[in-house]
Amino acid sequence: MRHNPDYLLDDDTRIRALIRENPWATLVSGLTASHLPVLLEDGPGLSVVSHLGRPDDELHELGEREALLIVAGPNGYISPGWYGTGPAVPTWNYLAVHLYGRPEVLGPEETYQVLVDTVDRFEHVLPSPYRMDESYARRIAPGVAGFRLRAERVEAKAKLSQDKPPEVAHNIIRALDADPRYANPALAREMRKVWTQEETR
Repeated sequence: MRHNPDYLLDDDTRIRALIRENPWATLVSGLTASHLPVLLEDGPGLSVVSHLGRPDDELHELGEREALLIVAGPNGYISPGWYGTGPAVPTWNYLAVHLYGRPEVLGPEETYQVLVDTVDRFEHVLPSPYRMDESYARRIAPGVAGFRLRAERVEAKAKLSQDKPPEVAHNIIRALDADPRYANPALAREMRKVWTQEETR
């Protein structure tokens, strides 16, 4: 992520919401990357738990060095044809959070609980939620490594056309709601949040 103040997202509530609503993340340690679901923990400080299939924990050297966890929010192509002004160039709007920290390897009981909590997190919205069978879950739990990452440093950005005049931003939002090829309602919603705040200042 570029180290400049442009599009900085420093609102803890919005960062937490972004992680909660986009729980598919990328863990990067050196040249090793893994994609995994994360659960945001309650409490002070920013902390997530997750799990890796073994032996990926060894490839990441979990607990031995700093890692980067990337959470990507809604993102998408922005056509200059939507601006209603010109000349212009296309861009890509996005939201992303980078969490840096040394992952803490969890013991068997906590790892088991992470598995149960992960299933519950995604099943609870279904009409007939599936619940983990305890004997089966405990049998497979040794094949995964649970971890907790307490963020020692957080970098977050929300690039949502803040550099454009309001009328252009609203044109983009309308296009993201309805364009036949590049419609992106989730990104349109995030832009609306920013522009509603801008216009009430």
